[in-house]
Formats: sequence, structure tokens, C-alpha cells
Amino acid sequence: MLENLIQKDQQLLIYLNNLGTPFLDPIFMYITHQKNWWPFFVFLIFLLLKKISLKQFALLVVVLAVFFVFTDQLTNVFKYGVNRLRPVNDPLIEPYLRVLRKAGSPSFFSGHASNSSGATLLLFLILKKYYKYCGFLFLFPLIFAYTRIYLGLHYPLDILCGYLFGLTSGFLFYTLFKFVNNKYNLTDKRFQNPFK
Repeated sequence: MLENLIQKDQQLLIYLNNLGTPFLDPIFMYITHQKNWWPFFVFLIFLLLKKISLKQFALLVVVLAVFFVFTDQLTNVFKYGVNRLRPVNDPLIEPYLRVLRKAGSPSFFSGHASNSSGATLLLFLILKKYYKYCGFLFLFPLIFAYTRIYLGLHYPLDILCGYLFGLTSGFLFYTLFKFVNNKYNLTDKRFQNPFK
């Protein structure tokens, strides 16, 4: 059963990776780096500051910082515990891939998927009552994590498990945000920000 799942995972990766084209390669190489998403992150900060208090925003920054440390560390525990080779480093898979870049760490599961999906869920749960179409935020983790398949750096199962872990963690940290926010009444008028 597990061997069959791994085989299907490998076949799906090879198929998806080979859909790439030389025209799209530089685009996917660009968007796979978090720093290149800075306009999106600035836009999110703008949306948040329009609707939540400065105290809530400060709390959110702290909660997200702890969230990223938590997901990064647990992702590494899984990566080095499972120790699955990245597709581009696996001599049985690599010949069938369009290899655009290499990475040294293990593959399972994707930190890009866990961080992006969890942070997006947390922000979505905060923003959904203010913005009708904020579900579009989930395009970010979908595109961001798909770049890892496009580049042959992760298997689809790495991405899927990263998403599941990230969404679970994101919900837990949203619960923490909500608890602290309610306990200290950070929505109080005294704490409203001037950006609204």
C-alpha cells in the first residue's frame, strides 16, 4: 500500500514537473522565493491596519513569529526524521525531471507549504468578517507551494502533508490570537489605530 502510494506520488511529480516550459521557468524561479512576494505582504498589512487595532496588529506579529518558529522546527523534525530524498537528489527520479535548481535538505514535508498555508489560514480567519473576497488569499499558498513541484524540489505528497500540518497549526495559533485578544479586550476603542 505505502509503496504504491509512493510510486503514484513519484509519477504525479514527473508528470507535473514535465509540464514546465522554458518560458515559465524564470517566472517559477522568481515566485518560489518568499522575499519576492513582498508586495502581497505589504497589501496584507494594509488590509489588516484598515480593520484591526494597533494592539491587535502587534499581537498578530508576535503570534505569527511564534507560529513560524513552531512550524519551521517541527517541519525540520519531520524532514530529518523521515529523511526522504528530494526528487532532484534521488538518482532514480532525477533523470526524468526538468531540474532547474538543487536543494540539500530532505523533502518530507514541505516547509513552504506548511508556513504559507498556516499563515494564510490565520490571516483569513481574522479578515473574513471584514472582506467578502478574502478567500482569494489562499491562492498564495497554492501558487507558492506548487512552485516546489514545478522545480522538482518536492513531491505532491510533501506539499499535501505540509498543507495539512500548516492548516492545523494555523488554526491553533488563530485560537491563541483570539484567546489573548478577548482576554485583554484589544478591540477596545482606546486601542484603535489611525490607519482606519
